[in-house]
Amino acid sequence: MSSLSRELVFLILQFLDEEKFKETVHKLEQESGFFFNMKYFEEEVHNGNWDEVEKYLSGFTKVDDNRYSMKIFFEIRKQKYLEALDKHDRSKAVEILVKDLKVFSTFNEELFKEITQLLTLENFRENEQLSKYGDTKSARAIMLVELKKLIEANPLFRDKLQFPNLKNSRLRTLINQSLNWQHQLCKNPRPNPDIKTLFVDHSCGQQPNGARAPSPANSPLLGSLPKAGGFPPLGAHGPFQPTPAPVPTPIAGWMPNPTTIAHAAVSGGGAIGLGALKHPRTPPTNPSADYPSGDSDHVAKRTRPMGITDEVNLPVNVLSPTFQGHGHGHGQSFNAPDDLPLPKTVMRTLNQGSSPMSMDFHPVQQSLLLVGTNVGDIALWEVGSRERLVSRNFKVWDLSACSMPFQASLVKEPSVSVNRVIWSPDGALFGVAYSRHIVQIYSYHGGYEVRQHLEIDAHVGGVNDLAFSHPNKQLCVITCGDDKTIKVWDAASGAKQYTFEGHEAPVYSVCPHYKESIQFIFSTALDGKIKAWLYDNLGSRVDYDAPGRWRTTMAYSADGTRLFSCGTSKDGESSIVEWNESEGAVKRTYQGFRKQSLGVVQFDTTKNRFLAAGDDFSIKFWDMDNIQLLTTVDADGGLAASPRIRFNKDGTLLAVSSNDNGIKILANADGIRLLRTLENSIYDASRASEALAKPTINSISSASAATSAALAERASSAAAIAGMNGDARNMGDVKPRISEESNDKSKIWKLTEINEPSHCRSLKLPENVRVNKISRLIYTNSGNAILALASNAIHLLWKWPRNERNSSGKANASVQPQLWQPSSGILMTNDIADSNPEDSVPCFALSKNDSYVMSASGGKISLFNMMTFKTMTTFMPPPPAATFLAFHPQDNNIIAIGMDDSSIQIYNVRVDEVKSKLKGHTKRITGLAFSHVLNVLVSSGADAQICVWNTDGWEKQKTRFLQLPPGRTPSAQSDTRVQFHQDQIQFLVVHETQLAIFEATKLECLKQWFPRDSSAPISHATFSCDSQLIYASFLDATVCVFNASNLRLRCRISPSAYLPSSVSNSNVQPLVIAAHPQEPNQFAIGLSDGGVHVFEPLESEGKWGVPPPVENGSTSNNVAVATSVGLPSDQAQR
Repeated sequence: MSSLSRELVFLILQFLDEEKFKETVHKLEQESGFFFNMKYFEEEVHNGNWDEVEKYLSGFTKVDDNRYSMKIFFEIRKQKYLEALDKHDRSKAVEILVKDLKVFSTFNEELFKEITQLLTLENFRENEQLSKYGDTKSARAIMLVELKKLIEANPLFRDKLQFPNLKNSRLRTLINQSLNWQHQLCKNPRPNPDIKTLFVDHSCGQQPNGARAPSPANSPLLGSLPKAGGFPPLGAHGPFQPTPAPVPTPIAGWMPNPTTIAHAAVSGGGAIGLGALKHPRTPPTNPSADYPSGDSDHVAKRTRPMGITDEVNLPVNVLSPTFQGHGHGHGQSFNAPDDLPLPKTVMRTLNQGSSPMSMDFHPVQQSLLLVGTNVGDIALWEVGSRERLVSRNFKVWDLSACSMPFQASLVKEPSVSVNRVIWSPDGALFGVAYSRHIVQIYSYHGGYEVRQHLEIDAHVGGVNDLAFSHPNKQLCVITCGDDKTIKVWDAASGAKQYTFEGHEAPVYSVCPHYKESIQFIFSTALDGKIKAWLYDNLGSRVDYDAPGRWRTTMAYSADGTRLFSCGTSKDGESSIVEWNESEGAVKRTYQGFRKQSLGVVQFDTTKNRFLAAGDDFSIKFWDMDNIQLLTTVDADGGLAASPRIRFNKDGTLLAVSSNDNGIKILANADGIRLLRTLENSIYDASRASEALAKPTINSISSASAATSAALAERASSAAAIAGMNGDARNMGDVKPRISEESNDKSKIWKLTEINEPSHCRSLKLPENVRVNKISRLIYTNSGNAILALASNAIHLLWKWPRNERNSSGKANASVQPQLWQPSSGILMTNDIADSNPEDSVPCFALSKNDSYVMSASGGKISLFNMMTFKTMTTFMPPPPAATFLAFHPQDNNIIAIGMDDSSIQIYNVRVDEVKSKLKGHTKRITGLAFSHVLNVLVSSGADAQICVWNTDGWEKQKTRFLQLPPGRTPSAQSDTRVQFHQDQIQFLVVHETQLAIFEATKLECLKQWFPRDSSAPISHATFSCDSQLIYASFLDATVCVFNASNLRLRCRISPSAYLPSSVSNSNVQPLVIAAHPQEPNQFAIGLSDGGVHVFEPLESEGKWGVPPPVENGSTSNNVAVATSVGLPSDQAQR
């Protein structure tokens, strides 16, 4: 339907309302789907007219359109069901259950069973989740608040919640204007025409005196004439024409001929449950890439069916938190500029050495700043410590693989600039687009470790922009260039997947995004054209002009709901606009730019609320809902004319380029706290010297000496390394740093020994239930609880309280948690069949939303509800018995189950069916880990074998046996565990004889660490949440902390630091270790006596010891065997 036809419907709606045709008004609202009358909807909900409520909704959305729609219909039907139960109308309740709620069993069968069980209760409030249900009136009111939030958040209701601002009786006015025109065109117009019908054109009869009618402007017929050249006829197609098969998302307005795409029933991430719904999670960015660049969180999401849900743990009719990022009404009030959470305080000044052209903060470690400059340099800064972790000058890695035109251009003009730097969504990779032909992709492994990953000869001429995206569940790199094309590359192999042609000028920028299940890319060219592409070969779906018609970039708000662009014309006129995606038209234009900008303006968005741009030697800020300039910051002066800017993901820090080849870091209150926290935790050389000199800390002097010698060698070879990397130009940057590191680190570094309880914070968790030993241990994903599985098949759950001492409610070593049980007093106890649980191999896995735990202790596998501790189901009785469990990362209904007969079964919970059975091991399975980036499953067994399986077809890709150290014979019960690094490409292997880091695509061992021959075996190990550290426990009760990047030991915790003197470490050992999911320096251990301890470093230290020196940027391909930093011989003598 054309835009003018849509407006005609609004005119008719106004007319019907004025004429009091109430039922007809709402019928037309529903059938047209143009205006959702929230007031009418509220009235029907308050009155409990559920059939009319659903009928009205059906004009705008269906149950399975998206996760918001599903939640809306579920809440309504759940309320209808509860009201029938409350009236003790069982037959009505059963009818609702079968006709209305049964549809949701397809997505969550267990939830449907739980709802069905309410029929067996005399009062459904006996259910713990429904205990706070009030009376019908209050329940409807509370539900309505939630429904309004869901409707406002639902993209299908966008632009349908506000009725146009029309003058009264607008349709009558237009009809009268039309009659005036008709009367003017009469051959013999009468002075006082008698209009008797509107069904045919008006025509006056012949006048006896030939008098002409009065001017239309003064006609007694109501209304003034429209200006010539106004609207086209109502039936004409405007610039945005209807489509035969419109894509059901806002991009449909941008695409005259979209490809028909089959949608999955529900978008990933949605949840329905008995409890009130949490606010829906909108797609994040990638963070960074979040949006203009194919950001983080938003591209990482997957569409999947719903069985075990993501979010179902709030009591019913308890108001959920306010939705963030919604409610963009024009009437929103604004805080005074001083009260706004904008980063305006200059906290850091970094000397880059050359002019920054592009910057991007790490999506996870939000104080890491990536910088690319006008001479081709890239740098990685830790802005908290002001340290440049990595510096690289431009160098072609493999010139022979590059095209001849590129090689010729380098000979003719060797200077190269960086046009764009950007992190991948998870921060494991970053890309660099250069002004000459190529893109380089690096992998980042934490700290100083950056490795070459891919070099792509992408475009003829400059590569103007680069972004990451996740089409088809596969990480891709998107580039555009001077050759007028956009190209899509596989991020793992570098293979080209698509080439998009259609621009008639160099392509300046790309902006990948997705709506519902549709992935697409916006692109802009130097002729001002905007085009949109799906991942196919059917050409552009859009051809529109951007304001300024020159250099334009596009970006979404962090929640992915609002689209903006910023452009500068050749005449220097700059603008930021918000787009109406449904119509492909500018929605609002922001004011406040300099009349003629002194360069190309860059912009960024933050917090779903603010826009910022660098203009006129300052940073200018706007509220997204107000076109007027909000405030201007000059950052204490010295900024470039059109400075480059970049927010970190949380909007707490803002990087801005300055005139002197520098970068200023601005912060708001939260950012200031972040930087000060980082500053306090940074190792201060003089302070560390004093601390290490105290008698309470034992140091290993031999390690210091060895390290000093190693670093001296590193310093002497720095020039040669720099020469090989093409770094000769900036040796001024490198030399002082090597000198500083030599002074601060090599001469004073010593292994930190923690031997006394006062040297760290440790907390023994309370024990109310007697257990023999802790077999498995994990933090909940929320970070506020610890779950343990004991050898007697009983689960223990400790929850931390939220109070004045613990405002976050997160697990810590300072506040005692509660050993939690539901009011029923039941325990989560596994089925043990006829076996002795002490002899079995226990295992468990926790769902991503902490609602369910799947567990086994030699008997059947049990699925427990974490809120009620009730057993929801049991399945797979032995033999064989389950020995390891892992949820599929994209679908909680798919579980990989390792068995004691060496097989792996891929099981679908929802349909109760084994989909695949994988065979390749010779002994029981002891470890399973999924990579959602590589789409693989890595398995390990008691046979010390590692296998890699493709998760698409479950074929075995590679297998390798672990290299055991000579002379070390593993025990018969020796386990091999695997865990993926944060980058989802490398993984940790834990065996009693070693720690190892493997690369999954080639299954190559990159690093190994072996304890000394006389040392105790390793009992367990795990990555810290940021994958920068590895925590390892040993059977002599020692706990060690390693640098993950090089497997170098940095801290050792002796048993005397946490076990009482009355306890012998020969009798009590840590068997399992778990890392906090948000606090990198917190971990917990489970002991053989049933105890659980939580550890954190002292607040004054902030971290576990000091990292041993490493070679900055080492990219050796050889396996690093770190035996030299193994446990010293004095450990073996204990």
